[in-house]
Amino acid sequence: QVQLVESGGGLVQAGDSLRLSCTASGRTFSSYAMGWFRQTPGKEREFVASINWNGGRTYYADSVEGRFTISRDNAKNTMYLQMNSLKPEDTAVYYCALRKAMLATTTSNYHYWGQGTQVTVSS
Repeated sequence: QVQLVESGGGLVQAGDSLRLSCTASGRTFSSYAMGWFRQTPGKEREFVASINWNGGRTYYADSVEGRFTISRDNAKNTMYLQMNSLKPEDTAVYYCALRKAMLATTTSNYHYWGQGTQVTVSS
């Protein structure tokens, strides 16, 4: 069983930066792809970014490309999402997810999910 715990969310102003972290339990983290998704009330969860097992390939939603950076430190069982130039429309609950495969995808076919961390961007 894998447990994922997100941290780093909060309330910021437009243009500010935040870094989210996702720490995974278990020794299999380094073998699997990871991703970030977000959800706002009344909307479906949407893809934000994903990263292959070794960090060699990353994917981004068009809405965050150039502003967000996904990375991972397999030695620390931790994935990150550096969010710069935040906009009010980035306000959402952010979830990290683990996919039991080496290659990442942009769809939501991930096997384990964290509880989420709230990010609120004021204008």
